[in-house]
Amino acid sequence: REIQNFVPKPFWKIRVFFEKDGVKFEGEYPEKIWDEEEAEEIYRKLKEVERGRVLVFKKEIRYDRPPPPFDTTSFLKEASSMGISAPHAMKIAEELYMNGLISYPRPDNTVYPPLPFKNILSKLAKVYPEEVKEVFSMLRSRPVSGKKESKDHPPIHPVDASRLQGSHAKIFDLIARRFMATLSKDDVLERKEGEIDINGVVIKAKGLIVKEKNWRRVYPARIEEKHMPDLEEGEEIEIVKVERRKDKTRPPRRYTQGSLIVEMERKGLGTKATRHEIIGKLYERNYISGRQIVPTPSAFAVVDALKEGAEIITKPDMTARLEREMDLIAEGEKSFEEVIEESRHILEKAFEILEKNRESIGREIKEAISKQNFFGKCPVCGGDLVIMKSNRGKRFIGCTNFPKCTNSYPLPQRGKIIFEGDYCQKCGAPIVTSIYRGKKWKKCADMKCGE
Repeated sequence: REIQNFVPKPFWKIRVFFEKDGVKFEGEYPEKIWDEEEAEEIYRKLKEVERGRVLVFKKEIRYDRPPPPFDTTSFLKEASSMGISAPHAMKIAEELYMNGLISYPRPDNTVYPPLPFKNILSKLAKVYPEEVKEVFSMLRSRPVSGKKESKDHPPIHPVDASRLQGSHAKIFDLIARRFMATLSKDDVLERKEGEIDINGVVIKAKGLIVKEKNWRRVYPARIEEKHMPDLEEGEEIEIVKVERRKDKTRPPRRYTQGSLIVEMERKGLGTKATRHEIIGKLYERNYISGRQIVPTPSAFAVVDALKEGAEIITKPDMTARLEREMDLIAEGEKSFEEVIEESRHILEKAFEILEKNRESIGREIKEAISKQNFFGKCPVCGGDLVIMKSNRGKRFIGCTNFPKCTNSYPLPQRGKIIFEGDYCQKCGAPIVTSIYRGKKWKKCADMKCGE
């Protein structure tokens, strides 16, 4: 809803490009400029002179720790960023676990207990000889730890090594490299900051380089390096170019499977063992689609209908409370009977509200699903064309006047299918938009037409 209702607002950004001793670097006006006239005035001032004077320059060395060991949530988030869905990543991890290659894949822990780290590294050397040699050369005194500690299972880590293929190789590689990174020394970064006065306007410049790469040698992690020469306060710097650019505010980012799992954990929705399964079911039931998750019309219809008829069910509080109560049972702070009684009371209340509004909720959801499946008018008889499924479970476009009208069109069996209201000029069939693996194309639904 936030994305749908978002209204972009224009603003201006100003960048200045400098050069010193043959090294080019850039700085920028530190704030977004919301007024075009103000942006024009600042730009004019900067263009009037050819040099700026350094007001402040700072340089410091920082130590960048490796990422913490994998718990379930962070593992699924990283797998998702590699293009492997959360349910598929967990399925692979479970298979690797059953084959004795990794530890239990559903821990809620980012602190290693005492483990035979050097022994595990020696096993990894069968597949990663160079990387293991690197790790032994930069071994930290104690493995890095995260904030979550649990006694039940250790963080996800390799216990043996084997050469694998496909997605199994990708997931094992991710886990093995993360493990090696947690045993490696900090990277050494050099940060620089400068403030440069140009005709009364202060421009800020920043530089960042990796001076000593340690854990990043075995676990690639993106870092944007910006080269910048050392400056001296009071010296004048040559201005190469001034750039003014109009931009606009952006709506909130869409969730990916990884970021959605993190948000579910934050709000107490599901458990480490069920969050990926919940997301998988949302895809299966056509409530969400795409790698950048987009809710379908039926998802909005379900939420809107329930908000109107049984709002308590749409809030994360109820589910989060039940999950917390179950954790309290595991910790021995509440009895099973006590939690069951409380849960029964909450769910009975929700069920009563649902039952009372059953007809209106069902009607709204049915109408939304019908709209989602509508693919225009039949060029043969004028009936509605909708997505149907054959006895074999394959989707196709068929006419609602069947069996009187047998007009139908095949559909791709993978990806998202959309009707945007366009019809083929040649044959009158609907134009189908297909989206699969980030690629989008349009074509006439009638295979014989060729348009």
